[in-house]
Amino acid sequence: MIDHISVGVSDLQRSATFYEATLGAIGLTRVVTRPRTIGFGKAYPEVWINLREGMPHVPPESGVHICLRAKTTAEVDAFHAAALSAGGASDGAPGIRPHDRVRYYAAFVVDPDGNRIEAVTFPAD
Repeated sequence: MIDHISVGVSDLQRSATFYEATLGAIGLTRVVTRPRTIGFGKAYPEVWINLREGMPHVPPESGVHICLRAKTTAEVDAFHAAALSAGGASDGAPGIRPHDRVRYYAAFVVDPDGNRIEAVTFPAD
């Protein structure tokens, strides 16, 4: 079980604006603010953004992405829309992703530093 994740960012204030909007859409809020790091969560920090001055843009071919659980398809849609409005880019519009084992609904975004983030839910119907 994963307790929390950390994401490196090159501009803490720009990323705080992005993550407050994007994570807010799936129920996470800012719960900790420190000079070089901010934590978002429901009751405790589950997602941290950490200032990494001089950090280069994360290349798309890195293959790394973070997936966060949403409660509903509406939350996934809101996550995607909030990310785009807050300076992120789409890496996959919200929709059903059929796989051989499970059917899920997800959206993929890229933050201003190139970090790839997914929101996912598993609709019953």
